[in-house]
Amino acid sequence: MSDLDPVTLVVIQNGLQQVCNEMDLAFCRAAFSPVISEALDRSDGIYHRDTGELIAQGDLGLPVFVGTMQFSTQAVIERARDIKPGDIFIVNDPYLGGTHLMDVKFVKPFFYRGKLFAWLANTGHWPDTGGMVPGGFSANATEVEQEGLRLPPVKLYKQGVLDEEILSIILSNIRIADQRIGDIKAQAAALGIGEKRLTGLLDRYGAETVEAAIAELKSRASQRMRARIAQIPDGVYRGGAVVDSDGVVDEPLRIEMKIEKRGEELLFDMAGSSPPCQGPMNSVLATTKSSIYLAMKHIFPDVPINAGTFEPLKIVDPEGTFLYAKYPRPVSGCAAEVSQRIAEAVFNALVPAMPDKLFAAPAGTSGNLALGGYDPERKRAYVMYMISGGGYGGWHGGDGLSNGCSTIGISKTTPIEVMEQYYPVLFEEFSLHEGSGGAGKYRGGFGVNYTIRLRRGEARASMVMDHGRTGPRGAMGGEDGGLNRVTIEHETADGVVGYTPPHLSKDQDIVIKPGDRVRVSTPGGGGFGDPKQRDKAAIARDIERGYYTPQQIAARFGG
Repeated sequence: MSDLDPVTLVVIQNGLQQVCNEMDLAFCRAAFSPVISEALDRSDGIYHRDTGELIAQGDLGLPVFVGTMQFSTQAVIERARDIKPGDIFIVNDPYLGGTHLMDVKFVKPFFYRGKLFAWLANTGHWPDTGGMVPGGFSANATEVEQEGLRLPPVKLYKQGVLDEEILSIILSNIRIADQRIGDIKAQAAALGIGEKRLTGLLDRYGAETVEAAIAELKSRASQRMRARIAQIPDGVYRGGAVVDSDGVVDEPLRIEMKIEKRGEELLFDMAGSSPPCQGPMNSVLATTKSSIYLAMKHIFPDVPINAGTFEPLKIVDPEGTFLYAKYPRPVSGCAAEVSQRIAEAVFNALVPAMPDKLFAAPAGTSGNLALGGYDPERKRAYVMYMISGGGYGGWHGGDGLSNGCSTIGISKTTPIEVMEQYYPVLFEEFSLHEGSGGAGKYRGGFGVNYTIRLRRGEARASMVMDHGRTGPRGAMGGEDGGLNRVTIEHETADGVVGYTPPHLSKDQDIVIKPGDRVRVSTPGGGGFGDPKQRDKAAIARDIERGYYTPQQIAARFGG
């Protein structure tokens, strides 16, 4: 145990958290792209100077970046040479602790009184990093080069000065390059804010005291996670999840999850999962591990996040499966989609062991939709990226939330007013996906419907989504949630012609013209418990509010 008094320890803990929170706020307030400034698809954190282990992460950061940023910081540490104050490394290589290429990391050494104390890092989702299609979500890619520009750790800033040569290489390989400099400077400025705030914390308490607090906080997080794991009965638990397809081969990919609980530790083994796939639904190891970390954080939300949280979670590297992608496997769907299936498999395995803590599967897709084109009125190119919410699963005490954010993050749909202001589109519908909640004693929440009409110019649409073939799984006798649906409507001389992607919710490079529409319905959450046990008053309320038709109620709830 540390000699630190409890008050000082908790003040430093909150101080470290506040440093990260201020980086988060600075990043999103200064960023140019709506996916960062409005949808909050980014994260900031502090990492150990030698190991790269997570010390603290902002409350507004995406959970999936909890593990991946730790791994990418470690990759920078291994390759960094002659580091100086003001240096900032840029990296997006998926195989070096990353996710997909659009998640670009900045990593900065933090010096205090001339000595390296820690690393500051953040991730921002860039709307485009080149590749086959605008937005980077290539549903048909068969190698990573087709997905965009891949950057190993290189110094983008050298002693505080932006390297114009490296910047020119980056900007020469991505779309809407003239609009990226705003995000780049915002990302770097956020780390600058972190540098100032962390310096203030160290000035107040001293480097030795803060270091002692960091070590103690790691130890306590490990103890707390172990205490929570101890509540699970010893044994072996099995579960699974299914990815619709890889976008190239129209066959499902299966995740087999075996969890062995012994004492205060959990061992996760995914042997038996589908082999590496041709399309972009492979998951790199960092994302696979991070998905398990975030799943356990969902189950035990009171455990603080730092490297100690992960110590009792032992993961067998899933060699030979699509959950351990190696170069040159394409990976654009790993962070946004496969990660959620991995978390779903963890939930599915553990729900019988702890039904009072768990829930049916949530919608489990980020609903990635990218639209790229040229706006003739504004005379400029654009890439519009959209994510959408879905239903949460029912749980032992109530129905699931409707239109909730994805399992992997707090990212939200950019306000449609902002989208219409930035891009030549009109939202003709944004509504509840009625009937999509899985039936159960406690039903799943509902997804959403939205319709986008292109107003002018020509554009190309690409999407990487999931749960178009099988809905989110119900639990404890509950039914699965509703499916994801995507339709493109083309205006022709003979009327409207509808197009449904062969892979249901994955496709790319669909040409759309003024007047054409993209219609999307996102999945609902799974139901929890026997539908026939649902309270009659709750059923009547669902009918009254139009959530289900009387026919759906009779077929699914038996009443």
